[in-house]
Amino acid sequence: MRALYFLLLTLCLIFSNLAPGACFLTGLGQWSDQYICARQGGTCSFSPCPLFTKIYGTCYSGKAKCCMRPW
Repeated sequence: MRALYFLLLTLCLIFSNLAPGACFLTGLGQWSDQYICARQGGTCSFSPCPLFTKIYGTCYSGKAKCCMRPW
């Protein structure tokens, strides 16, 4: 009986990390915009971009800015 509880606990922990939207793939193999921003060397920011960075796109479906250094 303890083995069954242990197995159930393990499965719950594994599947709790697989919440919808937790991965970087959205739709039919399309990468999310925050993944593309990070892959190009940028950072996502809800506030204005830091000094010496420019806005190069959006993150989180247009709610944040992708800030990157111009050089």
